[in-house]
Amino acid sequence: MSNWREDPELVALADGAARFFEREAPPERIAKWRDAGQVERAFWRQAGEAGLLGVSIPAEYGGAGGDFRHDVTLVEQVGRHGVEGFALSLHNVIILPYVLAHGTEEQKRRWLPKLCSGESVAAIAMSEPGAGSDLQAIRTTALKDGNGYRINGAKTFISNGQIADFVIVVAKTDPAAGGKGVSLLVVETDQAEGFRRGKALDKIGLDAQDTSELFFDDVWVPADNLLGTTEGQGFRQLMAELPRERLVIAVSSVITMEKAVEVTTEYVKQRQAFGQRVFDFQNTQFKLAECKAKAEVARVFVNDCITRQLAGTLDLTTAAIAKLWVTDSEGQVVDECLQLHGGYGYINDYPIARMWRNARVQRIYGGSNEIMKVLIARSL
Repeated sequence: MSNWREDPELVALADGAARFFEREAPPERIAKWRDAGQVERAFWRQAGEAGLLGVSIPAEYGGAGGDFRHDVTLVEQVGRHGVEGFALSLHNVIILPYVLAHGTEEQKRRWLPKLCSGESVAAIAMSEPGAGSDLQAIRTTALKDGNGYRINGAKTFISNGQIADFVIVVAKTDPAAGGKGVSLLVVETDQAEGFRRGKALDKIGLDAQDTSELFFDDVWVPADNLLGTTEGQGFRQLMAELPRERLVIAVSSVITMEKAVEVTTEYVKQRQAFGQRVFDFQNTQFKLAECKAKAEVARVFVNDCITRQLAGTLDLTTAAIAKLWVTDSEGQVVDECLQLHGGYGYINDYPIARMWRNARVQRIYGGSNEIMKVLIARSL
C-alpha cells in the first residue's frame, strides 16, 4: 500500500485537527485540565462540532464515513500536540466500533449520532478491583429482571469515568458459564438509578485523564441495552476488537518515542556542559542514535500493522507483538531521553518529564505486557 498519509483527504484532516488543537487546546487550557484531573465536557462538544468524533463511523449514523486511517490520523495529532487527557482514541477507536460492529440497527441509530456529536461521552467498564487483564474473572453480574437486566458490581481504572454518560459494562449474564456467560450492556448514566461514580484515582501520570471507580447497585437497564441480540457474546465481542485497541496503543507509543527524540535533540543542542554542547559528547550522540533507531523500527512495524488492520488481516498475535515490543521500547527511549536532560528531566515543566510518567501505563492497560507474552507464546 502506498503511503496513505499523503492522501489529500487525510492531509486535510490532519491539518484541520492540528489547527483545532492549537486554537482550542493551548498549553494553558491543558494545564487547567491537569489541575482538575479531567477534560471539560465542553471540549468534547467542540471536538464533535469540528468533526473529530466518529470519523470512521458511516455518515448514516452521524459519522464522517472514514476508516481506520482517519482514526490513526487524529490519534497522531492528539499525540503530537500533547492534548493530554483527551481520550479520543478510547472514544473513536475502541468504543464506537463496538456499537457499529455488534449493535443492532436500532442501537446504532439510537446511540452513534450522539457519540459522534460529542453530546455523549463514552467509557467501557472492563477492569474490576479483583480482575484486570483476566476478564473471565469479572464478578459484575447482569441478571434478568422483567424486560431487562439488573446490574450489580464495581469497576475500576475506567477512563472518562467521571464524565462519561454512555458506559459499556462487561458483566456476566450467566455467572455459571464462565467466559461464555459474559455480555456487554450499555448503561446510560443519566437514566440509571443506582449508578454511582467513585473517586477519581490519583495516578502516577496522565494527570488530565479522568480515571475512576464506578459502582452499579441494582442498576436496571432495558433488554434493548444488551449490545447485540444474544446473551453470552461479550467475550467474543471483546476478543474481536482487542487487536485494534492494542494497535492504537502502539501507535500512541510511536508518537511519544518520536517526540521524545525530537525534544531531547533540541535540548542537548542548547544545553552546555564542560565547555561544549551536551550534543557534542559521543555518548549523547550514541544514545540518541539508539533511540532514533528504535523509534524508526517501531514506526515501520506499526505502519505494517495498520496496513493489516485496513485489510482485515491483523491477527491477535501480531497485535500482541506490537503492543509488547513498542510499549517496552517506548519506556526505554523515554527513560534514556530523560537521562539526557539531567536534573531538568525530573521537572514537570519539561515535556520529557510528563512523557516519562505518562508512558508507564502503556505496558499495563489494554492487557498487561505479561499477558501479551502469554498470547504470543500460544502461537508458537
